[in-house]
Amino acid sequence: MKNLLLLHGALGSKEQFTELETLLSKNFKVHVLNFSGHGRRPSHHHAFTIQNFAHEVLDYMNENYLTSADVFGYSMGGYVALWLARFYPERVGKTFTLGTKLKWNEVEAEKEIKMLNAEKIAEKVPAFAESLAQRHGEHEWKSVMSKTALLMKDLAHTHLTEQDFIKIQHPVLLGRGGEDTMVSFEETDYVHHLLKNSEFKVYENVPHVIEKVPVDLLKKECERFFLAA
Repeated sequence: MKNLLLLHGALGSKEQFTELETLLSKNFKVHVLNFSGHGRRPSHHHAFTIQNFAHEVLDYMNENYLTSADVFGYSMGGYVALWLARFYPERVGKTFTLGTKLKWNEVEAEKEIKMLNAEKIAEKVPAFAESLAQRHGEHEWKSVMSKTALLMKDLAHTHLTEQDFIKIQHPVLLGRGGEDTMVSFEETDYVHHLLKNSEFKVYENVPHVIEKVPVDLLKKECERFFLAA
């Protein structure tokens, strides 16, 4: 049975994959983890960066005796998966990303950072703030948000380049929801053409938020892509 690792997005946690994990467990040995600082997992002293999260995945794999695994990554988790495919190709197989922002510069980072103001969210979107408090901890969620803003700032300068994408040899499925307002068709299509062995699929009527993505769709696509010869 193939190993399949599920990686959550920014501000997320592994609990968002509970139903998907159950559905996929018939055909895969499914692994999930929380990045440090997420889902009430204690934060390491280091900052949130893609490199650090990639090393956390490698640590998890080593601790669980996984020489390699296929990876499904949602949003930020997909970027971590692509980072692993580029710099640690022997540890990952196929990679399926969904809603992963692939274009990073200072302008793009500032757009994302503007949406990460904890005080404004608590005031204007209290239900979202409460869900984050339940997920990460009543006193921790604001810290997660501020560290995520710094992650975005870091991505403006430390990100996968055109040459990095060109060097990725693994089969990659780039997924984007047709209603995703965070990730553009153009940036995903551009990277699709840089990758040597990739597929780009748009899922109509699907938004960015993982909870609103039909779990049956994710199950079907994971099985189609990862189980194909």
